[in-house]
Amino acid sequence: MSQSTSSGTAASTARTATAPIKAGSAPAETARRAGRRRRSRATSLLLHGTMIVASLIAIGPIVWVLLSSFKPGYAVQSTDLTLVQDPTLANYRYVLFDTSFLRWLLNSVIVAAGTMGIGIFLSATTGYAVSRFNFPGRRPLMMVFLVTQMFPVAILIVPIYTIMARLGLINTLPSLVIAYLTIAVPFCAWMLKGYFDSIPTSLDEAAALDGCSPFATFWRVVLPLARPAVAVTAFYTFLTAWGEVAYASAFIQTDNQFTLAYGLRQFVPQFNPQWEYLTAAAVLVTVPAGLVFMFAQRHLVSGLTAGGTKG
Repeated sequence: MSQSTSSGTAASTARTATAPIKAGSAPAETARRAGRRRRSRATSLLLHGTMIVASLIAIGPIVWVLLSSFKPGYAVQSTDLTLVQDPTLANYRYVLFDTSFLRWLLNSVIVAAGTMGIGIFLSATTGYAVSRFNFPGRRPLMMVFLVTQMFPVAILIVPIYTIMARLGLINTLPSLVIAYLTIAVPFCAWMLKGYFDSIPTSLDEAAALDGCSPFATFWRVVLPLARPAVAVTAFYTFLTAWGEVAYASAFIQTDNQFTLAYGLRQFVPQFNPQWEYLTAAAVLVTVPAGLVFMFAQRHLVSGLTAGGTKG
């Protein structure tokens, strides 16, 4: 009896000694806390000081533009460093009512919305097809999308301009939408393809058993789960069209067809730059982009919870 008891005790002791220590156990957590406590005051000050300096460098230009938009012209060009000197709203009144700013805003909204809507549809359908179906030319297609991102805009302007001229689209907004889609669709298709790969194919099979067609499966099952990636794609395509200048300067020729990014150049002529009007217009331009970002961020968070599935 005593031998069996002693052998059982020895076996349990051996098992305890050889049992692996799990990650995140109490000793490891204690060591991490001790490491944090061992950080010296000088290291903490250096770390926080670096973060503060980096934040000031990032926020500084934005604050300067915002404050300058409320200054008259002589105060903006003055060498004296002042926060707000003789604040006025005349700059905003001039930009909104004495220029074609509202027309440029409408053109930019049309171009950005068209690029975003068409770009999301093309990118999502392409990414889903490449992710789920094995068809001839699948790999070369994705390689072509990847190669197109290697060429700078300066090289692509001339051939795209030639195509638009032959189609009679020069000095029209559709020419900008088509040009911006050539930038946005390849990148977004790659991004969405990667996200669709992370969604289990068992959901597609279950939808097919319920009688859904491939497009119905994509539209009703897979696309709602990919809402986070779609939100990021929408924001990227919107910014691509909202702030682009190179194609707009090449394709657009008349004032009533200018977009905001190209129209702002009218405030900085060669010999008499009007910085007060440029800063006011720059502040107004950021408002729609900020609203789109807030919209995309809200759907990004909701999509993360909506895309969860029970294992």
